[in-house]
Amino acid sequence: MFMYSSSEIAKNYINVGIKKVNLPLIKMFILSIYAGMYIASGGICSEVCGYRMTGGDGRFIRGLVFPIGLMLVLCAGAELFTGNCLLIIPLCCKKITIGKMLISWLIVYIGNFAGSIFMAFLVVYGHVVNLFDNSLAQNLVNTAIMKTTLNFGDAFVKGILCNFFVCLSVWLSFGAKDFFSKIAGLWTPILLFISCGFEHVIANMFYIPAGLFASYEYDLPRENLNWGRYFYKNIIPVTLGNICGGTILVGLGYWYIYLTPDNLFMKNLANNK
Repeated sequence: MFMYSSSEIAKNYINVGIKKVNLPLIKMFILSIYAGMYIASGGICSEVCGYRMTGGDGRFIRGLVFPIGLMLVLCAGAELFTGNCLLIIPLCCKKITIGKMLISWLIVYIGNFAGSIFMAFLVVYGHVVNLFDNSLAQNLVNTAIMKTTLNFGDAFVKGILCNFFVCLSVWLSFGAKDFFSKIAGLWTPILLFISCGFEHVIANMFYIPAGLFASYEYDLPRENLNWGRYFYKNIIPVTLGNICGGTILVGLGYWYIYLTPDNLFMKNLANNK
């Protein structure tokens, strides 16, 4: 077999989660900075490749390219907040404490923000966004404006949908037994979430600051785009939505199906072996 079964993935993730929360905090933080940089790299690459493409074609091209970021996270090794929502699995199995999970989430979240905003600073002030006669800079500003004009409910629901698919990507990658299967597994759910315009809090830690930086550096009109709107119109509802999508729809669901001993599904599975 080229992949582990979902029940095997669930069991294996318990040990993965234990290792994650027991990383030394400085190593956890550095790995989370890398993850923010990797996701931001996928973001800028998707913007370059999808330039001037509109409608479904543009969304598809961006979705096809953006998973490079998650590939780097999962294959090169890094700590991503949204993927780590699956820590709910070892928590429910009583293998880690809620305190350790929350500390891990906090450290990784801060590190992801640091890495993402660092990459946003580099691509803007390194004038990577000079491409296409500065039109790429305007695209980044437009994207940031669009993301900070969502109402709370829409941003929250799009956050749920996004991390449902991100955690499925992580799940499938842990099911792979070789490098190419891992890439194939993680790619398509990310393509789906980007193509559909769902909201990923770590990606937005790149997109919105990059739009803000670009508006300053190139003196571009930014309407009501500012740091305050970023935090209360996007980062808060999207973070909450991402947590719900990852922990409830994926983590708790698969924990219940595969790791609760009194579950009828597991009894039937055992009887059929």
